[in-house]
Amino acid sequence: MEFNPFNNVVKLCLQGMGMEESGKPEEASKLFLQAWEEATDDLEKFIAAHYVARHQKNVSDKLQWLETALQFALKINNNTVMSALPSLYANIAKCYEDLGDAERAKMNDDLATSFNDNPSDNGPFYHGTKADLQVGDSLIAGGNSNYKAELKMNHIYFTALVNGAGLAAALAKSDGPERVYIVEPTGSFENDPNVTDKKFPGNPTRSYRSESPLKIVGEVTDWERIAPEELQKWREKLAGNHGEIIN
Repeated sequence: MEFNPFNNVVKLCLQGMGMEESGKPEEASKLFLQAWEEATDDLEKFIAAHYVARHQKNVSDKLQWLETALQFALKINNNTVMSALPSLYANIAKCYEDLGDAERAKMNDDLATSFNDNPSDNGPFYHGTKADLQVGDSLIAGGNSNYKAELKMNHIYFTALVNGAGLAAALAKSDGPERVYIVEPTGSFENDPNVTDKKFPGNPTRSYRSESPLKIVGEVTDWERIAPEELQKWREKLAGNHGEIIN
């Protein structure tokens, strides 16, 4: 089970987030409820329930939706959602605290802090670009951001999802062909803080970054290409995003 940015439920959640950013919470809430109604598998239901919970005005209702999201997350039990469990338990703990249930608040808070923050993902890992590189070459930090041309990046970014790397390649600012390389981290790495819990809960895109080089060990040519109209929407969304990049 893999997170897919082209999934209809994910697209609805992205639209809902756009409404949130535009100061339209009611429209956002409707889109998240639509995502929940259209969700068919555990991952879709987990993601949709997470967003529906954010728009509940009553603490008991919010708790119910958070526990629904947790129920589906625990069913999946893989790297796609494991990184979301600390914040999910922490939010549930806060609800119990607000409801005056100290025992359950502490239990969930303890569960939140019991998780190791270090990524446990074993890959394989991918890097999407339009640069023409060879097996044995290294990708290093210090390049320009694809999203803010004047920003030099302190890390090199990669993902464990080949389709995610393909999307990054499509968005790269170059006229060259899209390339997705198989890479191996040569040092420690961390969850990409620009996406972790800022968009989707946890790190379902399995996006990481490292200050150490990535060694290219291969290349893949088979991934889900994004349609031109969808690619344009992504470019417009990125162009309109004026949020700070955590570098």
